[in-house]
Amino acid sequence: MYQPGDVVSRRKGVFMHRGIVLEDGYVLHNTPLKGQHASTLEEFSKNKSVYPANHRPEVRDRTLSNVLDYEHRRYNPFNNNCEHTVTRATKNEAHSPQLRGWIVGAAFAAIGFAVTRHPAIAIAGFALGKKLGSKGELA
Repeated sequence: MYQPGDVVSRRKGVFMHRGIVLEDGYVLHNTPLKGQHASTLEEFSKNKSVYPANHRPEVRDRTLSNVLDYEHRRYNPFNNNCEHTVTRATKNEAHSPQLRGWIVGAAFAAIGFAVTRHPAIAIAGFALGKKLGSKGELA
């Protein structure tokens, strides 16, 4: 099912919570109360569906070697959330596509509303900005 080095995700409200399956079956992830830590898959899932992003063996191996001696890092929603933990291990670069998407979406919504004073334009601007921002097309 899940292999060591796979990235796993589950819904957490409007966001996706992400983690990395470790060799012992635990999941390395990052939460506001505990920061970066390993927990069981059951603790990670919180009784929600878990979705794996299976990687090629060389990507899983690199990911595991990057988290082999992970250090405990405190949670910060802007520069050390669960996506930062995952991208630091998988791509050697910490970033959060979801956070960037929300920020760009909010900016588009604010501009749309300021120009038109119409909530529908603000909502459409948010959706467009969120989509573009999370894909990194604007960053």
